Amino acid sequence: MTILKQYLRKFYTTTRSPLPIYLEQAWWAFVGGTIAVLVLESLSRSMDITLLIAPFGASCVLAFALPEAPLSQPRNIIGGHFITTLCGLIIAHLFGHGMWALALGVGLGIAAMLLTKTTHPPAGANPIIVITSASSWSFLFQPVLIGSIVIVCIALLYNNLFKNKKYPSFWL
Repeated sequence: MTILKQYLRKFYTTTRSPLPIYLEQAWWAFVGGTIAVLVLESLSRSMDITLLIAPFGASCVLAFALPEAPLSQPRNIIGGHFITTLCGLIIAHLFGHGMWALALGVGLGIAAMLLTKTTHPPAGANPIIVITSASSWSFLFQPVLIGSIVIVCIALLYNNLFKNKKYPSFWL
C-alpha cells in the first residue's frame, strides 16, 4: 500500500505553469500559422494534390510560436515527419492495419526520431494516419516531405523578419 501511496503522490502538485503570456507573440504566431496553412492549402488546390495533413497544424504551433525550441528546427520538422511516416508505411506493409500495427507504428516512429535526433511531437501522429488510411508509399513524398519542406521554408522566411528572432537555431 505504501508504494501505491507514493506513486499517487506524484500526481499532486501546487506548481503552476511557468509559461508567460505575451499578446504580441500570440499575434505573430497566429499570423505565421495562418500563412503556412493558407499556402499549403492554396498549393494543394492549384496543383490538385494534397499537401496538408492534420499534424502540420501542430507543426505550425512549434514553428511559429516556439521557433527557438529544439523540436521546432528544420531537421526535426522535416526529418520527424519523414521518419515516422516511413515507419508507419513499413509497419502497415508488414503487419497490416490492425491495432497492433498502429501501436507498433507509433512506437517505432518515436524510437526512430529519438535515435536520429529528429524528435518532432506532431509527427507522432503520422503512423496513425498512414496505417488507418492505408496510404501508399507516395504519401511519404506528397504530402509529407513536400508539405514539411513548405512549412520550414515559410518559417525560415517569416521568423527571420523579426529582429529578435533567428531561425533556425541549428541545421544538423
